[in-house]
Amino acid sequence: MSTADLEAARLLLQRLDVRPEDLLTIPSTVIIPTFREYVPQVIDAAPAGARRTYLPYWHKLSSRWPDRSIADPTGLELQQLVEHTRRHAIVRRNSREGRSAAEHMVGAIRRLYRHAVASQYIPASRNPAAALDKPRRQRSSRRALSAHQLTQINHVAATTGDDPDLDTLLLRLHLETACRTGSALRLRPEDIDPDHCQIRLFGKGGTIHWQPISPTLTTRLLHHGSRGDDPTQQLLRYRHGRPITRRRYDHLWERLGRHLPWITTHQITTHWLRHTTLTWVERHYGYAIARAFAAHAEPTGQDGATLTYVQATNAEIATAVAELTGEPHPLATPDDTLTDLPFGSIF
Repeated sequence: MSTADLEAARLLLQRLDVRPEDLLTIPSTVIIPTFREYVPQVIDAAPAGARRTYLPYWHKLSSRWPDRSIADPTGLELQQLVEHTRRHAIVRRNSREGRSAAEHMVGAIRRLYRHAVASQYIPASRNPAAALDKPRRQRSSRRALSAHQLTQINHVAATTGDDPDLDTLLLRLHLETACRTGSALRLRPEDIDPDHCQIRLFGKGGTIHWQPISPTLTTRLLHHGSRGDDPTQQLLRYRHGRPITRRRYDHLWERLGRHLPWITTHQITTHWLRHTTLTWVERHYGYAIARAFAAHAEPTGQDGATLTYVQATNAEIATAVAELTGEPHPLATPDDTLTDLPFGSIF
C-alpha cells in the first residue's frame, strides 16, 4: 500500500470519527443492544447489594432511552441525566440535596458501561461514562449515642408499638454486634451457636464471620426462633410468622421519633447503633479489635500492612462483648493476652 493510500485511509477514518483501535476491538458483526434490551442483562449480572442500590437508576436509563443504542449517548447527555436525577430526587428526612441520588446514578451508569466494554460493544477509549463527575461524599453526620439516649430509645421501644419483643430484640442485636441491617435480616436459626454464644453473620462483599454475643441475647434469639418452623429460613419474624423486611426498621424509627423528637431532628437510624458500639470498642480495646468487631474487609495500602500482623482474635472480641454487656462469655479469656507472655524468660 502506497503512502497516498495510507493517507487517504487516515482521512476517511478521521471523517467517519473512527479510530484505528476501534476497528480492532469491535467486530463488524456485533449488533449493539438498546437500553431496553441491555438493562435487564445488567440487572441479572448484578449481585444482590448492587441490584438493590442501582435498580431504580437502571430503570430510569431504560425508560429515558428505551430504543436508543447504549453506544449513542454522549458523556454530556449522561452528565445531564445525573444532574436531572439530583434535582428531582425524592426529599427524605436524611436527604442532602440529591447528592446520594446523583452518586447512585453515576454508579449505575458506570457499572452498565463497564459491562458494555467487557462485552466489546464499546471500546474502552470511547466509554462515555469514564469522565462522569461523581459528587464527593460528604462527611457522615452519624456519631455514637450516649447511654442516656440509648436508655430512652429502649424504653420507648419496650412500651409502645405492636411487638415490643421484636423491637427490643432488634435494638439489642444491633447494639451488641454492631451488625448491619442486611446481616440481621439474613440471620437464620441455624446460624446460632448456643454452646459458644456466637452467631454467624453474612456481611458486605460476601464476608462471613462468627460474632460473639451475650448469653442473654443468645437465649432471646433462640426463643424468637420459635416464630418460624424452618431453621434454614430467616430468623427475625413478626408474631404471625411472616419474615420482617427493612420496612420494620423504618416503622420502628418513625415511631421512636414521634416519642423522642431528637431522633427525627438528627435523622437517627439503626446504623447509629453500629457507630455507638464500634466507638466504644475502639476507645476501650483499640483499633484492631474494633475493626474485627466491625468485620471490615482486610485493609490495603501501606497502613494496612501493619494491621495484617495485629489481627484480633475471637477471644478478644468475646472479652469486649463481656465488658460491653456485663455478662461472662464462654470464649472470653481476658488473662490470655500477649502482654501476659513471659518475654523475659524467652530472652
